[in-house]
Amino acid sequence: MIQPQVISVSDLTKMIKQQLEQPMFSYLAVEGEISNFKHHTSGHMYFTLKDERSRIKAVMFRSRNAGLNFKPKDGDTVIVVGSIGVYEPNGEYQIYLEQMLPQGVGALHIKFEELKKRLAEEGLFAQERKKPLPYLPRRIGIITSPTGAAVRDCISVIRRRYPSMDILIIPAIVQGDEGPRSITAALEIAAAQNLDIIILTRGGGSIEELWSFNDESVARAIAACPIPVISGVGHETDFTIADFAADLRAPTPSAAAEIAVPDYEQLVDAVEQLTSRLSSGLKKLINEKRQAVEYLTHRRVFLQPEERINREHQKLDELSAKISTLISHRLSMTKQNFVNLADKLDSLSPLAVLGRGYAVCQKLDQSLVTDPRQVAVGEQVMVKLRTGQIRCLVEKGESHDG
Repeated sequence: MIQPQVISVSDLTKMIKQQLEQPMFSYLAVEGEISNFKHHTSGHMYFTLKDERSRIKAVMFRSRNAGLNFKPKDGDTVIVVGSIGVYEPNGEYQIYLEQMLPQGVGALHIKFEELKKRLAEEGLFAQERKKPLPYLPRRIGIITSPTGAAVRDCISVIRRRYPSMDILIIPAIVQGDEGPRSITAALEIAAAQNLDIIILTRGGGSIEELWSFNDESVARAIAACPIPVISGVGHETDFTIADFAADLRAPTPSAAAEIAVPDYEQLVDAVEQLTSRLSSGLKKLINEKRQAVEYLTHRRVFLQPEERINREHQKLDELSAKISTLISHRLSMTKQNFVNLADKLDSLSPLAVLGRGYAVCQKLDQSLVTDPRQVAVGEQVMVKLRTGQIRCLVEKGESHDG
């Protein structure tokens, strides 16, 4: 029989802990009833989560439970979201909570988180898909209930900030089963209008009342809309899927209107300031240019322009004289060089040799005779002299060798 390896209780607990740290035990949503609830003075919450067959200890630290919008108590049925872990000193496994929601709200919240995660992974909320808002829109579209407080708040803010702004109200059902279909249809209508910005809005309410804005079809319609969309749904603490899909989220309907249009009075003040700065800048520039012109007109070159011209004429005359002198000198040197070269050429010319009494003897075929043996007695030859030539008959030839 194989003997099992002996380990300590601590080692066993660590092994169990390692197994429970696997992904399958992370971010679980569990429904159960609270019992033995204790809100410790440290701010941490400790209780048991149970159903009719089992129970598990639960811990929600102060940093996590600070945002709860209800007070848990024994007997409450809740949905908790968290991860399984082991408390090693007691060797107990328990669930460490990230979120806790009442039963009805909890189911919707989980559905909300699942859709939000899926659309985010798809890239529907990516920042690079967001369209920039125009600084000065000409026409605003508002999609909301025509009878709710949100539309009145938006119109009031827009009229206060920019009285002449053109506003188009596009009615939609913003609550109940018909809400998603009505909102997507309104977005399609708005996309076909000549709008610069769309405000998608409604007043506050419970998560159930705002659920139309957590519909996937609404999120996709917002993302596909060619016109920038501002979402202003509920109160500041309310978040919907539409907020993440929109190009910009505003915490309230009034804030959405504030963001959509600039303040007319501020624009007027800004234009007046810019006009004043431009006027001052132009006056300063004109004065600077006028002073520059006055300075130039009082310079001697402008008061007596002929003086400058005369000086330049004088320089031109001096340059002309120098050029003439240089040309004459250069011609004289060139002429002298030519004479010297001519003398050298003349001294080397055969005519000069002939002029000293020498002669050149050639046969009748123009070949040069340099040896008496090149001709025969009785042969005619031509003798070239300096000023002409004579034809001679050879009577005798004598050679002087050596």
